[in-house]
Order: sequence, then C-alpha cells, then structure tokens
Amino acid sequence: MQPLPHSPAADRNKQPILDVLRTVLPARGIALEIASGTGRHAAWFAAALPGWTWQPTDADADALPAIAAWTSQSGATNVRAPVLLDVMAPQWPSQGAAFTERFDAIYCANMLHISPWETCAALMQGSARHLAPQGVLITYGPYLEDGVTTSPGNASFDASLRQRNPSWGVRRIEDVTQEAQRAGLTLRARHEMPANNLLLVFGRAA
Repeated sequence: MQPLPHSPAADRNKQPILDVLRTVLPARGIALEIASGTGRHAAWFAAALPGWTWQPTDADADALPAIAAWTSQSGATNVRAPVLLDVMAPQWPSQGAAFTERFDAIYCANMLHISPWETCAALMQGSARHLAPQGVLITYGPYLEDGVTTSPGNASFDASLRQRNPSWGVRRIEDVTQEAQRAGLTLRARHEMPANNLLLVFGRAA
C-alpha cells in the first residue's frame, strides 16, 4: 500500500485551525471546503466535528483520489465524496449538477497566495452565492497588513512565490476584504495563528 500524499504544513496547522473552528462554528452544519489539497484537513476536521458534514473539493482532478483515501483512513463517515471545483468556473462544482443547497460554512486554506489574484474575487462571489444566510466564509493563510510589520518569513515567502509565478504572492488583507465587500461579505473576525498566519471569518453584510 502506497503512503498517502503528505503535507507537513497541513499536519502542523490542522489542530490550531480546529481549535479556532470550534469557537467560530455552531455545533452542526454543512461545510464546503475549497482547495482541499491532500485532504488532510477535511479528514481531521470531520472526525473532530461529528455534527458537521464536510464536502471537500479541489481544482485538480488528480487530487480527488487522495482526498477520498485520507477520509477513508480517518474513519470519518461525515465526509462526502470529493468533487472537482475550480473557483473560476461559472458553476460550482465544475462538473455535474450545480450545488443546490446552501452551506453553513465555506473553508479555504492556503489558496489565495498560490493562485492568480482573480481567484480572490471568484472565491468571494462564489461564496456569496452558496452560503446560507447566516453562513461564514473562513480563509486561512499568510497575509500582508497595512500598518503591521511583515515578518521576515512572510516577506521571504512572498518574494519566493512571485519568483516562481508573477501572478502569485501573499495578499494584502485590505485587498481581500475589499473583494469580499464587493460580493456582499464583511470581515467579522481576525484570528492570529502560528507561523505568522491568519484565520479570517467573513459573513454577509447586515
């Protein structure tokens, strides 16, 4: 049996993120995960939050089998089969019938800085379409902030990302918030996380 795809970063941050999710989310609901990657977060969160049903997705079809395998290994029964979803596509998911239900939470970790800036607007617009009235969009990752000194690690990471792909880079929280506002979402909470990351919580504007 081949080992499952492994993300050291996902293993490091899964518990700190879960600790915040426990304070942000109600006892039960349905969550849509954008850019599930290896599927480590989906399996971990679903196993720890039995009142939640988790729908993992990824834009890379090759990632879906690994997501399903992590879910199977975790033993969690509240995770749906992963589906193909590119936030830039006009329909979510990208194949098959569009989602008809509204999600109580949409979760997206470490996507905005390793994809073109246009994905931010697409994430916000898509989330506004698919969130339940009281639902929240939760994003996690490194951010730059006006008036806050950028850590040497994040500055170096930003430079390395832009060298790899000029359309990538650590995003300004103010720019992300502006895109959210254009979609009718507002920043409700900012949580400082280990390794100079932030967890942001957005909800529908009043």
